[in-house]
Amino acid sequence: MGVIKIDGSSLSLEDVIKVAKHNYEVQLTDNAKKKILSSREIVEQIVDNNKVVYGITTGFGKFADVVISQEDCKTLQRNLILSHSCGYGDNFSSEVVRSIMLLRANALAKGYSGIRLETLQTLLEMLNKGVHPCIPEKGSLGASGDLAPLAHMVLPMLGEGEAEYEGVIMSGKEAMKKAGIETVELTAKEGLALINGTQVMTAVGALALQEVINLLKLSDIAGALTLEALRGIKDAFYLDIHHIRPHAGQIATAENILSLIEGSTFITRQGELRVQDAYTLRCIPQVHGASKDAVNYVLDKLSIEINSVTDNPIIISEDMVISGGNFHGQPMALSFDFLGIAVAELGNISERRLERLINYQLNDLPPFLVKNGGLNSGFMITQYAAASLVSENKVLAHPASVDSIPSSANQEDHVSMGTIAARKALNIAENVKRVLATEIMAACQAIDFREGFELGKGTEQAYKIIRKHIDFIKEDKVMYNELNKCTELIDNNELISSVEKVIKLKF
Repeated sequence: MGVIKIDGSSLSLEDVIKVAKHNYEVQLTDNAKKKILSSREIVEQIVDNNKVVYGITTGFGKFADVVISQEDCKTLQRNLILSHSCGYGDNFSSEVVRSIMLLRANALAKGYSGIRLETLQTLLEMLNKGVHPCIPEKGSLGASGDLAPLAHMVLPMLGEGEAEYEGVIMSGKEAMKKAGIETVELTAKEGLALINGTQVMTAVGALALQEVINLLKLSDIAGALTLEALRGIKDAFYLDIHHIRPHAGQIATAENILSLIEGSTFITRQGELRVQDAYTLRCIPQVHGASKDAVNYVLDKLSIEINSVTDNPIIISEDMVISGGNFHGQPMALSFDFLGIAVAELGNISERRLERLINYQLNDLPPFLVKNGGLNSGFMITQYAAASLVSENKVLAHPASVDSIPSSANQEDHVSMGTIAARKALNIAENVKRVLATEIMAACQAIDFREGFELGKGTEQAYKIIRKHIDFIKEDKVMYNELNKCTELIDNNELISSVEKVIKLKF
């Protein structure tokens, strides 16, 4: 197992994936520890001097004008966590929870939140020992941070709530005891420091983004296989026409397709069989490329956010504790709405290519890619299922960020809904993955109906992996089993990695 050292400033998406999915250990750097200790000293000076500072010696939200005595500070912080733990719905997966814990720890490591070092170390110990708090998916407005879900993250630290440990859900108190981790008693500012931030939306969005990066590569593989199966025209991918409309994603897609089909004898030239291909083939660089550009924009914004302070108030010095709005999730809300739209389009064009593969009125292949049609339905209903998924995605792709509901007696009167945007993007990506799996299976089926041709350098690798696990469908069988096999090849990265052994795909 590897180790990721965090300092609040250098975390990458790759690091997040290593911790979330591969259980890398997380440690604070020495410099981060110094900054945390320095920030905590300021909080203690404020409390000792009875200064009135929001969130340290006052209530929260609309209760910001209520001054809290020194002796009640601990009760205030505990009550904050208990009262804010009101999430609803299914729990986030352990991968999402691990990502949330990592991102919150990294934000606190910057040293502007006033948490005690030992409290943060407890959170990291939970992460490293696999104590995963049960965090409901629903309940965040995405401004004032992800208050409700992050409060659920904190509960087991107090010996409250529930957590998953060694694959079993149990009380938070029991999980901490079995893992050998001492619970904590929060003091001034700590409860607020743990829950006031954008780490839930960002954690979900980070996992969605990684999924979409893979789907960008997969969509080019799927498009190239379909292009060959339908004996598409190569000319539309020549780089000369893309360099005179130089969107980076468009050029990268054209380069990917040309690399994938290099050496193919399935591919035709303009005027050889037809003058033009339909848009879903001819415009692959323009459509896939636009999604690539969108994803790279989101990657840039996410890289900033995972290394940012999103707390409130922010502690700079004893005389400068500022109540600002860094907890507001709007930068992530817009980004994750954009991400959902971008990946939904990959599904839309894939489903239309699938239709071109199975519809005998649009090609020279057997109807629904099966022998003895009528007795067999072949790939007929796979298109129905794919159409259902892309239609669902059109509903899910409606932006969450255009909505806002005032909260806290209208003190918090504009919110981002960024966590909803992130959750939607992840759901859309899951649907698109299945659509692309369906297109890839259908393209391989279509390829097997043609004889005497050779696949391209990259598409041949993809085809071989599919046929290693999934046979040509001679007659009807339980289709979801076959689709599940193809989806698994995407999930375990076998399909993409096999292609990237011979071609490095760009995104």
